[in-house]
Amino acid sequence: MHFGQNLQLLRKIRSGMTQEELAEKIGVSRQTVSKWELNAAYPEIEKVIELCALFSCSMDQLIREDMGVIDESYSDIRCEWVESFRYLQYAVVSADPEGDAIGHVTRWAEEIKIEAPRIIGWDFPTVSQEQINLFHMHGYAAALILEDGIALCEEGMEIVSQPRQQYVALTIRQPFTSPFHLIPNAFKVLLTYMKANGIKARYDKAVLSCFERVYTADGVEYMDVYVARE
Repeated sequence: MHFGQNLQLLRKIRSGMTQEELAEKIGVSRQTVSKWELNAAYPEIEKVIELCALFSCSMDQLIREDMGVIDESYSDIRCEWVESFRYLQYAVVSADPEGDAIGHVTRWAEEIKIEAPRIIGWDFPTVSQEQINLFHMHGYAAALILEDGIALCEEGMEIVSQPRQQYVALTIRQPFTSPFHLIPNAFKVLLTYMKANGIKARYDKAVLSCFERVYTADGVEYMDVYVARE
């Protein structure tokens, strides 16, 4: 059962709500909330219903599902405007799609003579269950951000324009120390935060619905994770 862990996550991402504030909202003591979060006690069904209404989640999500944890590697969640930009996109399905896609757009950057390329990427679900189960393949797209005035030299390179868009985002410190936990969980935490705070995700072809960006600062590797909001 993940109830205590889920309750603590929902409380923290609801504008930093304290145990005292949550206790006051649903008419219990702070000590009771603390026991719930430690899984030392469980609320009556009426209080579970109140919690679900407060955090906009189902009883099954609150009690049984692992809604994700706030890891020490994560920054605080933020809402951020990303200014309009242009990019070249390359998508691939393979056993190492991240490496293949990023390697491809990196070669594009070399051809176009971009010395410090800005590259973003995202998973995409156009993979059959057979490719996943038998060949351990999945899909990934990488994009090379273009500065103004860049001239393309390879036929077939199509420039995509992304308008100014607001995203919910967080930063992961050293994401590749545990990539199969830290990166998927970051997206889960962002979506949980959005639902708990009544923020709708944006899914349409006009903008990138989500993406990630890796960079290094002061010798430390970071990843920014973004989810588009309406």
